Amino acid sequence: MSATIPPIPELVGARVRLRALAAHDANALFALHSDERVMKYWSFPAWTERTQAVAHIERMARERTQTEFYPWVATLPGDDNLVGTCSLFGVDREHLRGVIGYALSPALWGRGLASDMLALALDHAFDGIGLNRIEADIDPENVASCRLVERAGFQREGYLRERWRVGGGVQDTALYGLLRSDRSV
Repeated sequence: MSATIPPIPELVGARVRLRALAAHDANALFALHSDERVMKYWSFPAWTERTQAVAHIERMARERTQTEFYPWVATLPGDDNLVGTCSLFGVDREHLRGVIGYALSPALWGRGLASDMLALALDHAFDGIGLNRIEADIDPENVASCRLVERAGFQREGYLRERWRVGGGVQDTALYGLLRSDRSV
């Protein structure tokens, strides 16, 4: 990529803050990604070693020098501890599109915080970066995640059967899309 990659901005809402992923997040990131409840619908299995979190953080830092994406950590007001993640990746400025992904500590499920995380990231994607389309790849069995993006205005646009091979099984994908114009409806 020839253009300079913009820094990862801090995004602050009333109930959640998104900040850049950092090396000191390794323990909390491992706790999140080793939780079977969190990883049940992901396209890779739950982590089993803290070194996976360290390697992930190091890989994100390396790749971000060449590729535009936004690996945010979600924190609560007045606290800098990771309680979730929200990432905008696959950013394609030529086609004005990107992909969103997120995870939240199960202790905080059902409080609307994932909606807040998603709203902050979408505002940045559309208004900060100027993208026109955001996509989400969700296991259709993850009803809560499907409902989350649908409440945010995403439309289910496709279904890919047996897309991922995880833990000896297969997972389908529901493809969702949100256009900038969908947000004003």
